[in-house]
This record gives sequence, C-alpha cells and structure tokens, in this order.
Amino acid sequence: MPGRAGRRGDGEIPGGHGGRRKPAWLKQRTPAPGRYRATGALLDELDLHTVCREARCPNRGECYSAGTATFLILGDVCTRACRFCAVKGEDKSGTPAGVCAVDPNEPRRVAEAARRLGLRHVVVTSVTRDDLEDGGAAQFAAVVAAVREALPGTTVEVLIPDLGGDRDALRTVLAACPDVLNHNLETVPRLYTLARPGASYRRSLELLARAAEWARSPDVAPTSRRVRGAAARPLVKTGLMVGLGESADEVAALLADAAESGVDVVTVGQYLQPEAGCLPVRRYVPPAEFAALRRRGEELGMTVVAAPFVRSSYKAGELLGSGG
Repeated sequence: MPGRAGRRGDGEIPGGHGGRRKPAWLKQRTPAPGRYRATGALLDELDLHTVCREARCPNRGECYSAGTATFLILGDVCTRACRFCAVKGEDKSGTPAGVCAVDPNEPRRVAEAARRLGLRHVVVTSVTRDDLEDGGAAQFAAVVAAVREALPGTTVEVLIPDLGGDRDALRTVLAACPDVLNHNLETVPRLYTLARPGASYRRSLELLARAAEWARSPDVAPTSRRVRGAAARPLVKTGLMVGLGESADEVAALLADAAESGVDVVTVGQYLQPEAGCLPVRRYVPPAEFAALRRRGEELGMTVVAAPFVRSSYKAGELLGSGG
C-alpha cells in the first residue's frame, strides 16, 4: 500500500494499470491434472457451483488438485455487480439476469460432495441474493444442517453476504451454529463506491459485530470445533484485498475497526484482476508488507493470515486444525 506521501513502492504499477506484469512472488505451480479433473467432474456430476470456478480464483488449481473446493450456493448469478469480482452479476437495467429458484436439494448435494471429497472442513458461500426475502439465510442454515448430518464432527464455515442488513436473516444463519461465520469487508471504506456499489462498509461492520456478540453468548450451542478436547465457541472472520489503491493508514484503520467489532480472524490477500472487465490492479504488494499487516492485526488481538495468494477460504481448515 502506498505510504502517506504516496511514493511508488516496489510493486506499484505506473498509471494504475498493468495486470500483465506480475512480480516473481506471484508465480504459481502447475496443478496436478488427475485429481484436479476428478474434483471438477464430481462437482459437475452433483450440479454444484464453486466460487473457485465462478470467481476465477487463482488458487483453483491448487485447491482442486488437493480435493478441496468452496461451495457456491443459490446459483451462479449475483444480484450485485462488484467491480472486483468475475461472478456473473445483474444486467445494466438493475434486473437480476438469470437468478435461479432456491433448490431444496442443494444442501443434500453439498453434503454428498463433502462426503465424497473426504472434507474435514467445509466452506460454503453464495452469490448475493437481494431478490430473496431472507437473502438466502435459510439455505445457508439448511446446508450447515445437511453437512452436520452427513459428516458428524466436520467443521463448517459459512461466508455470507450482508443479507441486506436484515437482523432476522442473520439470526437464521447463526441459529445453525456454524463453526466459523465469515463476512468479508473486502476493501477500505473510501473504495466502496468504486469496488462494491450496493454494499455498505458500516452495514458489514455491524453484521460482524452482531455475529461476534452472538458467538460470545453463554447460550450459544456447542460447535464441532474442538480446542483441547472441548467444544469451542464459533469464530468470526473477515477478509480484505489489497492492491486496489488503498493506503497503509486506511488498512490499519480497517483492522482496528474489525478488532473493535469483535472479529477473531482476518485474511488479507493481493487483489488480482480476474478478467478484463474488472478493476485493474493498482499495486502488487510485496510479501514484507503482508507480514507487517499480520503483526499489526496480532497486536490488535486478532489472528491474521496475510500473503499474496491468501483468500478468505484458502486452506481455511488449517486455521481450525481441520485440514481440507
């Protein structure tokens, strides 16, 4: 992130464009083709979407080759149009183009995929569904229940949209007692209009604060997560991208906001332009700066996972000791 004086850093791109010239630290290994294809074939067989594929995640090859994936429920068309994201969004008239009906069999298929992949930690996210009264909350709850029934002891993480700020919808998700409640802030407040039209930084912070209050309630049901042999309380998690033009001070302020809201875990990764129509990369952030962000978050009492290829669900099970 540029410093206070805005001096160009090691990875800054002149003119703010240039997704082509990636530095050496952004090189990736070629995935092993056999298991990669097998994972994709299983998902196709069960008619399931993944954020790995729909959002063109740079880690898809590694994750599919390891037999893991992040399930994308409620279809593959989003009712918003975040400019950093490759998932299909609403058309220019504001009308959702191609959103699907809620599929009552989808939770069972997600659980079946998790069982056949041998997952010990299941991560589920969704497109934003502003057209649904509950934003898709009931479907998240149904998926958590289906996975728990099929795979007792497996930990479940939900990466939810903002649900339009609806408290009852959030309660529906929380009542399913996921092991991790994740909602991404994505970027600093100044860049919301540019990167996340239709979203609100304040609304997202309020969601995280409510989730943290719930997670710390003495009445919350035990989760599948174990710490020293005992059931542990749910974790609250958020994530952000860097390289969109934010400053170091802005990221520090975001981390402070997250800590004040009660967030336990923050993931920080490099924004990489997924396709030509998305926002350009403004800067490639050097690994040393990710290490500094990790230290800053830890000073605030949070666990911070920060590196160029970190994404909110990347190797998420390792954080809980659950593996893939």
